[in-house]
Amino acid sequence: MRALLSGYYGKGNGGDEALLATLLQMLPSHVTPVVLSGNPEETSDRYGVESHNRMSLTSVLPALRSCDALIWGGGSLIQDVTSSISPFYYGGLMALAQKMGLKTVAWAQGIGPLARPQTRWLAQQNFSGCTTVSVRDRVSAALLADWQIPYILAPDPVWALQAKPFPELANLPTPRIAVTLRNHPQLTTPRLANLTQALVDLQKSTQAFILLLPFQKSEDLAIAQAIQPQLKDVSEIVCIEDPQILKGVFRGVEMAIGMRLHSLIMAASEGCRCFALSYDPKINRLMEDLAIPGWDLANLPDNANVISKTWIDFYTNVQPLASEKITTLVEGAFMHRELLRKALGRIN
Repeated sequence: MRALLSGYYGKGNGGDEALLATLLQMLPSHVTPVVLSGNPEETSDRYGVESHNRMSLTSVLPALRSCDALIWGGGSLIQDVTSSISPFYYGGLMALAQKMGLKTVAWAQGIGPLARPQTRWLAQQNFSGCTTVSVRDRVSAALLADWQIPYILAPDPVWALQAKPFPELANLPTPRIAVTLRNHPQLTTPRLANLTQALVDLQKSTQAFILLLPFQKSEDLAIAQAIQPQLKDVSEIVCIEDPQILKGVFRGVEMAIGMRLHSLIMAASEGCRCFALSYDPKINRLMEDLAIPGWDLANLPDNANVISKTWIDFYTNVQPLASEKITTLVEGAFMHRELLRKALGRIN
């Protein structure tokens, strides 16, 4: 059986690459993956899979015809806030696959926000036509329930991603604090200046070494480079392409401050304290589900001293998720694997 995997792959985003890596781990052994990617050569080399250009119609159509199933491979693919085009790309591909008679799986989806009536209608049509659906948060589940579409609700599959060690970490001082910030309109110049000063104060108080972790170079690296000069000799920018190694970094980190959803999931799953800076409802959902403290960027304190004192108190007094809770989340994430096994049963 051949399955076409569609997601935000090959775009240098550590979270989406982690979803792809987890999906590949969870696919049944009789299924051959074919991946649509923004960088098919890199995707083929990294994962050892057949890959095609996601934006080339002359590549996508033959790939669809050669496959028995299409899988929306995790994440917030169906939303119209950061991109009005994205839901039509993924929705159009799903509609075409359904018309061609492929099995269609919406896997580990975080649905919305859906601000436009036309994208909401398209999403409802897409999901209602799927062979099976799994979602990663309660808000998405409630939306499908309103549409009377059956679903499975389970933790984000990256909880279950197999981490690999990052050998170079042993050469960096301890304790360590990881920071993942991304470019976003809510991360204004004054807010970044306050966060940077708060990091300087946090570092001085804890004597921790600061790891600046760009999850997507095009969005994160410039911010890390802007921060590092203020933390000279007590920080390092660490760019990691392999999502399993990226997750493994957090095994040697005491605290993580993150805007990226999957930076927080990776950190929490590896037993690291997490503090969130939210720019998106999906971050707020995770904060609510796991009782992770943090701020919406729009409500970030305008005093660096308030930020640093909050972080210092958190670093000193708050414990990471209990190991029993982590185990429960990891085991729950494997429900996405069971869904794949049931949906992609062997064909004759």
